[in-house]
Amino acid sequence: MNFLRQILIIAVLAGAGWGGYTFYQQEFANGAANDRPERGRGGSRAASVETDTAVMRNLSRVVEAVGTTRARRSVEIVPLADGRVVELNITPGGEVDEGGVIARLDDDIERANLSAAEGTLLQKQQAAERAARLRESQTVSLAALETLRAEEIVARAAVDRARRQLEDRTIRAPFSGVLGLTSIDVGARVEAGDRLTTLDDLSKVEVEFQLPETLFARVKPGLEVVARGSAFPGRTFEGRIIAVDSRVDRNSRSFLTRAELPNPDRALPSGMFVLMSITLDDYEAVTVPDAAIVSEGSNTFVYRIAAGKAEKTQVATGLREGGLVEIREGIAAGDMVAITGLQRLRDGAEVNVLNSEPATSDAGGTAGAHESSRS
Repeated sequence: MNFLRQILIIAVLAGAGWGGYTFYQQEFANGAANDRPERGRGGSRAASVETDTAVMRNLSRVVEAVGTTRARRSVEIVPLADGRVVELNITPGGEVDEGGVIARLDDDIERANLSAAEGTLLQKQQAAERAARLRESQTVSLAALETLRAEEIVARAAVDRARRQLEDRTIRAPFSGVLGLTSIDVGARVEAGDRLTTLDDLSKVEVEFQLPETLFARVKPGLEVVARGSAFPGRTFEGRIIAVDSRVDRNSRSFLTRAELPNPDRALPSGMFVLMSITLDDYEAVTVPDAAIVSEGSNTFVYRIAAGKAEKTQVATGLREGGLVEIREGIAAGDMVAITGLQRLRDGAEVNVLNSEPATSDAGGTAGAHESSRS
C-alpha cells in the first residue's frame, strides 16, 4: 500500500512540473512576441547603425627623423701672431658684423717695422727715379738702373709684409655672426692658434639627419621640413631640404640628408637636438573614419549602406591619421558607411540608420600621415 502511495505522489508531482513548464513556455513566447522589434521583409531583424560619409581629403605623407643643428658657418677665432691682448670686444651671445674688431694685440714693434720699410721703399724709389733721368743722358748704365728698380721691388714687398704683420695684430670677424664664450682677458698673452672664442652664423641653421634607404628615391632637395625642439614647446621652424648624400651607409642602411632652417631671431643654436618632419607628398584621397574598418585576416572591409541595406565591401586602405583611414580602392567619395553596430551586420542585412545626418561635415579637410625614422 505504501508503495502505491509513493507512485501516486511521484505521478502528481511530475504532472505539476510538466504543467508549470508548459505554462512558462507559453508566457515567454507571448512576451517575446510583444517585445519583438520591428522586422523587415523576410522576417529578419533590422540592425540599428550610425553612418558617416566617405569624403575626399587632402592627405600629406610625412616621415619623421631626428637631427642636430649646426651653424650655417662656424669658426674658431684665433690670433695669427703672438702677443699681449690690449683690446677685447667679446660679449658671449652678442652679434658682430663682418670685419668688426674682436680683439687687438700690442703692435708697437709692427708699426715701427712698417715705418722703417716705408722709409726704405721711399729711398729706393727716389734712387730709381734719379737713375732713370741720368740714363737718358747715358750717365748711368742700364745694368745699374735695373739693379735699382729690383731693389725698389724688394723694398715694396717688405712694406707689404710689414703691413700684413701689423694687420695680423687686429683680429676681425670673417663674417657676421654670434660670438661664443671666451676665457681670455685683456692683458693676457696669447700665441698664434690659441682659441679666443667662436663665431657662428645663425641667420640660418643646417640640420643633418639619417633616413632609411627605402625613401632614397623620394627625398629630393626642395622638400618642405618642419623642426621642433624641446626647448621651444609649441613652436615650429620651417625650412627645406638642401642636399641629399649620394651614398647609402652599408651598415645602417640609411643615407644622410641636410636641411636648412631660416633662423632670423637666432633662436636656434648650434648643436641642438631637433625632431624633423619631412613632407614627402600631398595628394587627394577618399577617407572614412577608422571605426568603419572591419578586418578579417588579411582582408579589410567596410559596410556600405545603400537602399536601407548593408553591403559588405572589400577595400584597400592606405594612410591612417587622426582617426581617418585612406581608402585606395573599394568605395568612392559620397558613399555612406556604417561606423557603429558593425558586429551585428551581415552582407545584405537591412539596417535602421539612427543618425539623420552623417557625422562628417568638413569634406574638404586635411589629414597627414606620419612615418618614423629616428636615428
